[in-house]
Amino acid sequence: MRLEKCWFCSSTIYPGHGIQFVRNDAKIFRFCRSKCHKNFKMKRNPRKVKWTKAYRCLHGKDMTQDSTFEFERKRNRPERYDRNVTEQTLKAIPLITKIRHDRQKKHITERQKQGKTKEQERDAKELEQDIQMLPKKDVLSTQKTKVMVKVSQQQTEENLMEE
Repeated sequence: MRLEKCWFCSSTIYPGHGIQFVRNDAKIFRFCRSKCHKNFKMKRNPRKVKWTKAYRCLHGKDMTQDSTFEFERKRNRPERYDRNVTEQTLKAIPLITKIRHDRQKKHITERQKQGKTKEQERDAKELEQDIQMLPKKDVLSTQKTKVMVKVSQQQTEENLMEE
């Protein structure tokens, strides 16, 4: 079973799905859905359309370079079947997917850190500009004065006896 990639959005196309367009020079373009096909016919650039994989990679939204991507690369050369190699590969697939998911999580958290710092800077700047809009509190009324009173042990005993 051969899984193809959409020319426009880079999503996987399963057998029996999608549209194939063959140009006059015999170049084959495969599309996962009519949305991608129509955008191709309108001569839109996938790097400028926000929902495509090319746009996300170009603008740092997705991971672009990682050693785990090497495993899903398309190879046109037929490989000789070896039972041991196949068994090791099947055991390694869950481990590789776990590693990829962990790296994607780390990538996303790193991207979100930048946004949080920018948001904090923006909030601090807004606070500096509009500080006069906050209600002013009386400094004297908010501070309570504490008085130290020395109480001797005899006085406390006398108070207890009176009660």
